Amino acid sequence: MKRAQPVALRVESISRQFLGRPYVTNPLIGSVDIPEVFTAGMDGIRGGFDCVTYVETVVARSYSRNLKDYAAILRRIRYKSGRVDWKLRNHYMTNWIRNNARAGLIRNVDFGAFSIPKQRLLNMVPGLPPQKQRFSCLPKRRLGKFADSIQSGDLIFFASTRPHLDAFHCGIVIRDGKRLLLRHASRSQGGVAEQELSNFLKANRMAGVILARPVEAAL
Repeated sequence: MKRAQPVALRVESISRQFLGRPYVTNPLIGSVDIPEVFTAGMDGIRGGFDCVTYVETVVARSYSRNLKDYAAILRRIRYKSGRVDWKLRNHYMTNWIRNNARAGLIRNVDFGAFSIPKQRLLNMVPGLPPQKQRFSCLPKRRLGKFADSIQSGDLIFFASTRPHLDAFHCGIVIRDGKRLLLRHASRSQGGVAEQELSNFLKANRMAGVILARPVEAAL
């Protein structure tokens, strides 16, 4: 698990290793009634992933030098302040992005005036109090304007149109020449898959996209 390559190349390489792994529904252990159990499989949980644990595993492995590193980094990614507690898990993707940016692990990709502000009252996780959240996203019709600046290894989050949810899915962007591909753990495809990003955008209704970039030498 040496970190000789730039982080973008590590994300690209490690994410490729998991192509074909099965989709696992609700892979993490913990709820308002069940104590949180930190699960840190380097090759997935029960052999597979959901969309969030796929991204978390790839990013944590990309930053890790060894198994001990991996577990510590994954805790920082999954939980606010790295504390294993169900209430501190980054359940909502805008909190995931914000907390990991504050921890110095990722940075937001800024689309400036082309982004549009959104406000949500997040209440989709039973046991968590409703949370007001403001964020910005780029309408999918405008993504082509920024295609040349999107990099392999960028993390992409798809903003929901629902009033009580911020994002409905996430994955990793891979650049293949001029093509932009999406690697993600897909429920509909039954596992970790790669497809044209443009096809996913066309097939899914969304408020827009949010991009974040793993930070070089973050650790």
